[in-house]
Amino acid sequence: MSEKFDAIIAKKDEAAQFMIDEITHICKDMPKRDPGSDGERIACEYMAEQMKGFGCERADVESFKENPGSFYGWIHISFTFAFLAVICFFQDIQIATILLMIGALGLALLQFGMYKKVVDFMFPEKTGTNVTAIKSCKGEVKRRIFFNGHPDAAWEWPANYLGGGVLFEGLIIVAAAGVVGYLVLGIIALCNGLTEGLVSVGKWFFLFFPFWIYMFFMWNRNRVVDGANDNLSGCYMGIAILKYMQEMGIELENTEVGVILSGSEEAGLRGAKAWCEAHKGEFDDVPTFIYSYDTIHDPKYLLTNYRDLNATVKADKDVSDLFMEAAAELNIGCKKGMVPPLGGATDNAAFAQGGFRSTGITGLNHKLEDYYHTRRDSYDNMNLQGLGDCFAVSVRVLDKFDQGAKQ
Repeated sequence: MSEKFDAIIAKKDEAAQFMIDEITHICKDMPKRDPGSDGERIACEYMAEQMKGFGCERADVESFKENPGSFYGWIHISFTFAFLAVICFFQDIQIATILLMIGALGLALLQFGMYKKVVDFMFPEKTGTNVTAIKSCKGEVKRRIFFNGHPDAAWEWPANYLGGGVLFEGLIIVAAAGVVGYLVLGIIALCNGLTEGLVSVGKWFFLFFPFWIYMFFMWNRNRVVDGANDNLSGCYMGIAILKYMQEMGIELENTEVGVILSGSEEAGLRGAKAWCEAHKGEFDDVPTFIYSYDTIHDPKYLLTNYRDLNATVKADKDVSDLFMEAAAELNIGCKKGMVPPLGGATDNAAFAQGGFRSTGITGLNHKLEDYYHTRRDSYDNMNLQGLGDCFAVSVRVLDKFDQGAKQ
């Protein structure tokens, strides 16, 4: 392997501290960064200027239109349908019961399960922000690599303070079970009539109502968390690589190195989707890999996600394998995994769906912990080793890619 990259890898702890210092600055001194906000734009502009200073001839700040309220707003629609369906059930209008419950479940599947824009038009339009930065090579471009992170931060999930993802996801599963339960009752009643037994069971199902009501308040729309780990950590992974390449005078002969900051991931990968549309075909000239980082925190959970978007989207195997091989060469623990059902997605899913060769790298327990989407995701709760290990592996990936690996 190259000595010039070995020298950068040796500085992994220093690089991790640089990331923490910069993330602290953004969290403390800039506005909150909810999707489509001024804070998201200001942070993007700041990081774009940094990357220009780190040798990027191009650091374009790009805007796109979105409707970020839809990503959680669909929940209000689905569970309003559910309550209306219950009324129809007891009024013995079973066709309406069935259609409303199918609508509730279908909207959940499309808007969250697949991140489709089904009801986006019903919510206020905002302007999101992306950044595309590229450091040119000295000679002919033969390959290109992007490091990606999303600069926006999530709205608070109060249930995570009490039980992390186990409680959070458990409440959702119980609420969904109630919807399915009434759908089944409606189908039975349509086929056999609304009997006293079905009415009795339907009344017992009132026990699901507290869980349905909870869904209207699942997130705190009035508080945006710092998002230090999720996901300024991902943004600064690539920025740190550019910084140390610049400081150590490393100019590659045939490999372009870039960073994509894809805004509004917390609104349903909206920035990454917009980036794919805006740059369709632009980078087809040479093999181009994208590494999408999300929540780089605990070193024991460093993971290459071979499937994404609730396990429905495949990552590129060669891109994924290269990260695993780089980790193995450095004797840094990294496991193969996936973003599981109910786990949401990383921006990798949007890149993969857009036809790009990409994978998602995470550094968190997918059985979500209490800092995920809460006020505990702050600059004083970051992991130096987790950042440093991921940085070291990423530099080795760049080294191997520059030498033609997996292309």
